[in-house]
Amino acid sequence: MLASPRAQLPTVPPPQSPSRVGIASWYGPGFNGRRTANGEIYDQEDLTAASTVLPLGTRVMVTNLDNARSVEVRINDRGPFVKGREIDLSHRAAQILGIVRPGTARVRVDVLGALPSDRLTQARSGYFVQVGSFSRHANAQRLRKRLATSYTDVHVDEVHAGKRRFYRVRMGSFATHDQAHRRAIQTASLGLPIVVVKE
Repeated sequence: MLASPRAQLPTVPPPQSPSRVGIASWYGPGFNGRRTANGEIYDQEDLTAASTVLPLGTRVMVTNLDNARSVEVRINDRGPFVKGREIDLSHRAAQILGIVRPGTARVRVDVLGALPSDRLTQARSGYFVQVGSFSRHANAQRLRKRLATSYTDVHVDEVHAGKRRFYRVRMGSFATHDQAHRRAIQTASLGLPIVVVKE
């Protein structure tokens, strides 16, 4: 549960280690539509999270250590303020990690670095349909090949978190959110944790 007002909390320095292990919880209905610590309006269906340690704006990969599911989120709020909790996830991020029903899970939080210096990757911008995030390249490529039988714009992006690497399977880019949303609806029947992201 987040305290209010959160925006008045002091800025905290980045952690010395790019990875942290602890308990993740999630927050949603009671805070949806309210202002976050960085001034945004909280949308529980965005891929965001709250932290008392990580600087606002930090992008992290959160991995559920019970089922190995991962999700990339952006820190835009402060919390959780329950002792022993590491991060408070949005409802959508919690859904992807499979922790909505239990409420909490033991996770690893990896601070992400920049994307690789690949010209094609650097040139991509707009809206993307993200259909998975993996710690193993082979798993990402397997999903890419599966989707490539139906779509020509499937690609794998690599992100770094210290010594760890994660591989995001995405489709796009799309010029508008509506275009990306239509693709997401088309692929929803696959049972994948599909989200629309903007970069």
